[in-house]
Amino acid sequence: MKRRDSTTGFADVSLLETLSPEIRPVKPAIGVEGHRARLRSRFLAGGADAVAEHELIEMILFLALPRRDTKPIARDLLARFGSYANVISAPLPELLSVEGLGEAGAAALKLVQAAAQRLAKAEVLYRPILSNWERLMEYLQSVLSREKVEQFRVLYLDNRNKLLADIVHAKGTVNHTPVYPREVIKRALELHATAIILVHNHPSGDPSPSDDDIVMTREIKQAAAALGLVLHDHIIIGNGNWLSFRKAGLL
Repeated sequence: MKRRDSTTGFADVSLLETLSPEIRPVKPAIGVEGHRARLRSRFLAGGADAVAEHELIEMILFLALPRRDTKPIARDLLARFGSYANVISAPLPELLSVEGLGEAGAAALKLVQAAAQRLAKAEVLYRPILSNWERLMEYLQSVLSREKVEQFRVLYLDNRNKLLADIVHAKGTVNHTPVYPREVIKRALELHATAIILVHNHPSGDPSPSDDDIVMTREIKQAAAALGLVLHDHIIIGNGNWLSFRKAGLL
């Protein structure tokens, strides 16, 4: 087929060029875009089990780094932190030190972590905590098991043992966190809580309580009892495991 060109006369025109855009065949994407399209299709068809850990990280970074090949960055992240879970829970300064990731990529990874924690918290937020212990442990593991320093939190409960607030009272070093019983009790009164659960983590991974942990728990229990507050438990979170003071006979 021929068409007239205003400057060069007649030129060849392929049949495909005469078709409307709606019915014209689409060329398969190649390069980075083709890889992304194939990865998205595989994920949508088979879910998370259909992709490898580095590919999950790649897909998270697609939106944050639209003009970068995220595959080598994902592999670098896995090589450095060891697993998908360790990557998304890694401290922000460490993520920012990974070449090519930048603030946008680091923010995308931390957003996934925050979303996972919100989902876990939603499972315990509107239910009596004492009858949903397994869900509570899942939530506490998600927020504390990979923390690099000790963190002391208090779960404040209403008279139906539903969660009123999960408050971080202190952050410390790798093996110590300063705790002030009066601050714990003061916040309970402000929230009109009737019961509390103490929680802290051991970055070493071993949830065994120290002598200081035991003494601090007794002090808070005595202060709470004087004001009619119930201390249900003190939970220590390790890496993949946990200890309950009540179940261990320490409360």
